Amino acid sequence: MRLLVLSDVHANLEAAQACLEAAPAYDAAVNLGDLVGYGASPNEVLAQFEKLCRWHVRGNHDAAVAGHTSLETFNPVAAVAAQWTREALSAAHLQWLREVPAGPRRLPGLKGLLFVHGSPFGEDEYLVEPQQAGLTLMRIKALAAFFGHTHLQGGFSLEGSMCAELLPNLELGNGADSCELKLDPKARYLINPGSVGQPRDGDWRAAFALYDTESPQVTFYRVPYDLARSQQRIRSAGLPERLASRLAFGR
Repeated sequence: MRLLVLSDVHANLEAAQACLEAAPAYDAAVNLGDLVGYGASPNEVLAQFEKLCRWHVRGNHDAAVAGHTSLETFNPVAAVAAQWTREALSAAHLQWLREVPAGPRRLPGLKGLLFVHGSPFGEDEYLVEPQQAGLTLMRIKALAAFFGHTHLQGGFSLEGSMCAELLPNLELGNGADSCELKLDPKARYLINPGSVGQPRDGDWRAAFALYDTESPQVTFYRVPYDLARSQQRIRSAGLPERLASRLAFGR
């Protein structure tokens, strides 16, 4: 199976459309969470992704907007955006968001794979350090766990007791780019497709990944999108300026 893996769209319609237009042929798509929050197109994004993805995992922003968790844990900018999103969503979309299952999820037909938002042990846990990632991989029984939340494309590999960070070999720039990672059956992996709508790795381009279960192989992608239009939507909605300006820097 060729699986399109998307995460952290954050209501950025322009970035989502660019990823879908650039995506190669795939058999199914999975969303690793945070379809909403920060961006100004939550209804448009949910309308598209409800139909697009065969499987969904709830993100921490999804949970907060849906009322499952308190906004008190969010920083002020994120809380303002979450409250705005809750009020902007249609009743049908808000109800759909409330029903998205939390991770971790094991999906039919995808043996040996795990799908989470933050980590297998919490949707709001950040996996950013090799030591932490290694301990996580030692505790789960999976060839690969796909995660989001950090907005950092790449991940970690564990072979024996050695955990290494995976950094996609992609050129910074304004064009599209991709790179392939062949998975070693002797190793285990944590794989982050990157953020569609708000990257934080210094690359402003939208990020996603394709996983081929037969190879097995992951291909990481970066694609440009209509940044100005996305920023305009945020400003027109009256959301905090930082949410618009940060998109240009991938931070």
